[in-house]
Amino acid sequence: MKPADGGLAAWTVLISGFVFEAMFWGFPMAFGVFQSHYSQLPEFGNDKSRIATIGTLAQSLYYLGAPFSALATKRGLIATQGFLYGLGFVTLTYPIVGMLNDWWVVRKGMAFGLISASSGATGAAVPFIIEDLLHKYGYRITLRACAVAMVILTGPLLPLLKDRLPPSEIASLTRTDWTFIKKPLFWMYSCSVVVQGLGFFYPTVFLPSYAYAVGLSSFDGAVLLAIMAIAQLVGQGVFGYLSDKYVPVSILSSTACFVAGIASLTLWGLGKSKAMLILFAIIYGFCGFGFGTLRVAMGRAVTDNSSSLLATYAIFVFLQGVGNILVGPISAALMTSSVVREDFAASQYAGMVILTGLSSLVAGVTIVLWHCGMFLVPKSMVSGLSGR
Repeated sequence: MKPADGGLAAWTVLISGFVFEAMFWGFPMAFGVFQSHYSQLPEFGNDKSRIATIGTLAQSLYYLGAPFSALATKRGLIATQGFLYGLGFVTLTYPIVGMLNDWWVVRKGMAFGLISASSGATGAAVPFIIEDLLHKYGYRITLRACAVAMVILTGPLLPLLKDRLPPSEIASLTRTDWTFIKKPLFWMYSCSVVVQGLGFFYPTVFLPSYAYAVGLSSFDGAVLLAIMAIAQLVGQGVFGYLSDKYVPVSILSSTACFVAGIASLTLWGLGKSKAMLILFAIIYGFCGFGFGTLRVAMGRAVTDNSSSLLATYAIFVFLQGVGNILVGPISAALMTSSVVREDFAASQYAGMVILTGLSSLVAGVTIVLWHCGMFLVPKSMVSGLSGR
């Protein structure tokens, strides 16, 4: 059996997985550019509320499919750019996650942090490429070009993705110990993930549209997404590294939530200039996405079993996806018809900005209150379960 946590084989799988995930995440993470483009097309004029569903559906199948994997133009895009892309995404992603779980044991936080940060690598460039293609060729040719590029760039990686363990051992490890679901700490982290996820996805979808509403250009919107992606790449790598160094996950997760929440309510809600929105993109990319990479550390706080850790990871991904699938209907309900540039969040986006900020703050408060012993649970249940 080849060694874990290092060596040519382990790094080959990690780097291949990083590139693979970067290619697949780069497309949906740049949907904010599509969102801004679609909202300006006459053919979408009567049905703008469903545009967000296209991009979030592609991500939602990744999130909601996690535990189970271990009319016309608008409807066509929802089915293809949304559903089919997401279906292929979830089918290929979770085998990679399972391989990484076996190849990286002690340095698991670092490995999963890099995989989580992979979308930032392509997210820094893809928005500009898509924005240019949309303006030159329209969305039909752009989508086809993205599909061809995806096949060409990811196909050669498949032979490099190999299991570390022989099939006999993999079969024995698939029997998951589910006793972690009896631990209150698991349910506390589950609640915080759900709450944070309810507002987490709005900046990546609506920040370019918001920038356009306050007077910036569509190119500026792509710049904001690229900056957020770079900050995400750094932030998720840093949070993953710190979680391996046994910095308490309670401190890392609550800090990420508080900083991201405050930045949303101030820099995004009050931001009317490019400088303020750039600062928001940096902070939210670093801390907001940094919270997501802590799913592994949260799992390690409630179980030491490798297969159980993979199960907790999948459950936390699923729970965060609840918020993702609700982006479309919630944004349709919260978005007003008029833009008043001088108002908070230009009026039209106020509800989404408030939801983003408050959901993150409430998630942080939930974690802090638990670890301060302020939840009304028997001491016998709390003892030993506070985690790292």
